[in-house]
Amino acid sequence: MARSNSLYLIIGALVVVVIGLGAYVVREETRPKGVEMSISGNGVKVEQN
Repeated sequence: MARSNSLYLIIGALVVVVIGLGAYVVREETRPKGVEMSISGNGVKVEQN
Protein backbone atom coordinates (compact mmCIF):
# COMPACT_ATOMS: atom_id res chain seq x y z
CA MET A 1 0.00 0.00 0.00
CA ALA A 2 2.81 2.44 0.84
CA ARG A 3 4.43 1.69 -2.51
CA SER A 4 1.22 2.65 -4.31
CA ASN A 5 0.92 5.89 -2.34
CA SER A 6 4.49 6.92 -3.12
CA LEU A 7 3.87 6.23 -6.81
CA TYR A 8 0.84 8.54 -6.76
CA LEU A 9 2.93 11.18 -4.96
CA ILE A 10 5.66 11.03 -7.64
CA ILE A 11 3.14 11.20 -10.48
CA GLY A 12 1.38 14.14 -8.82
CA ALA A 13 4.67 16.01 -8.37
CA LEU A 14 5.56 15.46 -12.03
CA VAL A 15 2.15 16.77 -13.13
CA VAL A 16 2.65 19.91 -11.03
CA VAL A 17 6.11 20.47 -12.54
CA VAL A 18 4.80 20.05 -16.10
CA ILE A 19 1.93 22.49 -15.48
CA GLY A 20 4.31 25.02 -13.91
CA LEU A 21 6.77 24.82 -16.81
CA GLY A 22 3.92 25.13 -19.31
CA ALA A 23 2.63 28.28 -17.60
CA TYR A 24 6.14 29.75 -17.57
CA VAL A 25 6.66 29.08 -21.30
CA VAL A 26 3.27 30.56 -22.22
CA ARG A 27 4.00 33.68 -20.17
CA GLU A 28 7.41 34.15 -21.77
CA GLU A 29 6.10 33.59 -25.31
CA THR A 30 3.27 36.12 -24.94
CA ARG A 31 5.62 38.77 -23.56
CA PRO A 32 6.35 41.50 -26.10
CA LYS A 33 9.86 41.46 -27.59
CA GLY A 34 12.10 44.50 -27.77
CA VAL A 35 12.38 47.44 -25.41
CA GLU A 36 9.82 48.32 -22.75
CA MET A 37 9.72 51.90 -21.49
CA SER A 38 7.61 53.27 -18.65
CA ILE A 39 7.35 56.72 -17.14
CA SER A 40 6.26 57.13 -13.53
CA GLY A 41 6.75 59.43 -10.58
CA ASN A 42 10.12 57.77 -9.95
CA GLY A 43 11.41 58.67 -13.43
CA VAL A 44 11.87 56.85 -16.71
CA LYS A 45 12.49 53.10 -16.72
CA VAL A 46 13.81 51.27 -19.80
CA GLU A 47 14.00 47.45 -19.95
CA GLN A 48 15.23 45.26 -22.75
CA ASN A 49 13.21 42.05 -23.24
